[in-house]
Amino acid sequence: MAENGKYIWKDRKRTIFGLPLSFTRYCLTEEKLMISTGLFSVKEEEIRLYRIRDLSLKLKFSDRIFGLGSIHICSSDSSTPELTMTKIKKARYVKELLSQKVESERDRKRVTTREYIGGESGIDDDDHF
Repeated sequence: MAENGKYIWKDRKRTIFGLPLSFTRYCLTEEKLMISTGLFSVKEEEIRLYRIRDLSLKLKFSDRIFGLGSIHICSSDSSTPELTMTKIKKARYVKELLSQKVESERDRKRVTTREYIGGESGIDDDDHF
């Protein structure tokens, strides 16, 4: 899956008892996050790190027993605007690693985001044209 075989992190979605018996694979390189699902019919998605806008961590009690968690990603990628990586081993560590790589890739590419206050469009409700 990697263009030069250099993964920073890779793992599989975990199933019962936290075992990696799934056909969903997650891989992180310096520039992108890749998700591969399926056995016979394989689907591969990739999200460029500089496109990731927000990360959140969810640690359900049943998952925490086995050291698992879920990471929800919001991105500006048109094909994958939202993605949840479920049942990840050491999810807090992976979220922090992903966050650091996103910031370093944004700095490297000189990409900034603008956050708007007062509605999704960024235009106040009182402004009319």
